[in-house]
Amino acid sequence: MSKPTYVHDYQAIVEVLNKYNEGCKQAKSGIMKPAFSEQATIFGVDVEGKLVGGPIQGLFDAIDNPPFRPSPEAQSVFVNIDIVGTAASARIDTNDVSGFCFTDFFNLLKIEGKWTVVSKIYHTHVTP
Repeated sequence: MSKPTYVHDYQAIVEVLNKYNEGCKQAKSGIMKPAFSEQATIFGVDVEGKLVGGPIQGLFDAIDNPPFRPSPEAQSVFVNIDIVGTAASARIDTNDVSGFCFTDFFNLLKIEGKWTVVSKIYHTHVTP
């Protein structure tokens, strides 16, 4: 028995997550919305160490308003993508999104042949 390679799935996941990256760069949630399930969630920890987040609409609202602004200089790297069947996780590190640096962890599911983000957690790095 051979192990699946998931090459096509990897490429499809990168395409989905690039919608998120481009939405961050342009500060337009409409670009990233197709990457997410309507039921997706987002969570992180604020500067006081408290859990923040909830429905993904919170991300969209944040992206469309200050302090977020177009950041064409933002750079992202896919640190890893792990795929097993219809489930996947991905880590993206991004620098210079409106002066912030993030590490994002995404959970994705392949639903009816299409990859979609169902949850995102993040860490905001302290910048000098």
